[in-house]
Amino acid sequence: MKRLTLIAGAVALSVGLTSPVAAQSAGQMLKGTAIGAGGGALAGAILPGVSTGNGALIGAAGGAAYTALKKNRHYYRDSRGRKYYIDKRGYRHYK
Repeated sequence: MKRLTLIAGAVALSVGLTSPVAAQSAGQMLKGTAIGAGGGALAGAILPGVSTGNGALIGAAGGAAYTALKKNRHYYRDSRGRKYYIDKRGYRHYK
């Protein structure tokens, strides 16, 4: 029971920390969470000692955190072949 409480606490903390940071849309957040849960459930089925449910919870927390912290940038190339993205003010930032 203690292990399940720790996992539930980690999921709640992850969702609580990533929600304010989330510059992504809700659809992208749910997609990242679902992909993480699927991967975690698969890992839980394969790895000994980790149940499928616990793997799904851990994967969902990881997927939500990754999606929230990921920078959703679209890169372009200039006439010289250098990569850049445009910020919300319209300025170019070269990579």
